[in-house]
Amino acid sequence: MSATGQTGRAPFACDPARSRGRLIGEPASPTRTEYQRDRDRIIHSTAFRRLKHKTQVFIYHEGDHFRTRLTHTLEVSQLARALARSLRVDEDLAEAVALAHDLGHPPFGHAGERALNRAMAPYNGFDHNAQSLRAVTRLEHRYADFDGLNLTWEALEGIVKHNGPLTNAAGRAIGEYAETGVPLPILEYCGLQDLELSRYAGIEAQAAAIADDIAYNSHDVDDGLRAGLFTIAELEEAVPFVSYIVGKVRARYPNLAPTRVIHETTRRVITLMVEDALNESIRRLSKVQPASADDIRDAGMQIVAFSGAMFEGLRDLRTFLFSRMYRHRRGKAVMNEAEAAIARIFAELLERPDRMPPEWAHACEATDIKRRARIVADYIAGMTDRFAMAEHRRLFDETLDLR
Repeated sequence: MSATGQTGRAPFACDPARSRGRLIGEPASPTRTEYQRDRDRIIHSTAFRRLKHKTQVFIYHEGDHFRTRLTHTLEVSQLARALARSLRVDEDLAEAVALAHDLGHPPFGHAGERALNRAMAPYNGFDHNAQSLRAVTRLEHRYADFDGLNLTWEALEGIVKHNGPLTNAAGRAIGEYAETGVPLPILEYCGLQDLELSRYAGIEAQAAAIADDIAYNSHDVDDGLRAGLFTIAELEEAVPFVSYIVGKVRARYPNLAPTRVIHETTRRVITLMVEDALNESIRRLSKVQPASADDIRDAGMQIVAFSGAMFEGLRDLRTFLFSRMYRHRRGKAVMNEAEAAIARIFAELLERPDRMPPEWAHACEATDIKRRARIVADYIAGMTDRFAMAEHRRLFDETLDLR
């Protein structure tokens, strides 16, 4: 399904030939577009490789078949490309934003983020979205001419604003940052290169954002069922649209093994969400009639979105997952341990930065406490689950048992 019956790039797509460019100017590639280069740099980054051993919901050693940040990210990138292709916009930019969207997550998923945000509260806080920006603009040290990956403006705005604007036109923080303010790392970067925080991101970044929603909602159901945290009957009772899909599966395959019922249901849930997002996006495009990428940015709403009915259905699903999976007593106990471990590591390294590797310890010399705290947070945010466990053992001679 496409936004129109025509072939070729839609007029509202971001065009790599018209990119606003990179903070540090570079010669064009003779073989790749600017957005293809962005995608490739992200894939080859250290931060991307570390996602392999970072928690999505389950600690990595709980089972080989549960999602990690890496497998989740790959699933998001596939969905982002599919959506971008159907909308006739730039698939490579959508993929780049999808691949980078979780680079800033610390070890142990949201437990690690809660611990770092609490520890960093006196020092301008911690936010995984802002940390993703730091990863691609400062913390990767791969290139001779610059820190970070020197991504295009469009990729960076997508990383920062894929879920919508961060401020209103007057510069006041809105949405999730309304109470805390826009994270300092984002504001600092905007002092170098204005990412226009009051405008929406391009349509490719919006495709990546909704791909993230589709991936984690559907696959968390799959992982939760596989882990035995709830049954498919309990899910059916709580979420009507999933019950409808399961009923269709059972009617067509009455003797299907339970594991295949789960997979067939998950597959159909994904298809339903993708088709709903495309239909709603096409409806909004028809209403707005954008003639350029900037028209998307100034549309006053997310263009790539779910219908009202799907939004309500997903609210039921998220409510169920929060009560039966994310806050399940088994997982909660593990994450409480993980959260405490990150807090303890942070406190120790802030007090004794010399216990970090030499290059990190050296960076902390002759800096004020806020700068030192940010360096310690950068160091911890880059850890994988297993490296964080090893660091806890090295620093305190204690082995974490996160089971």
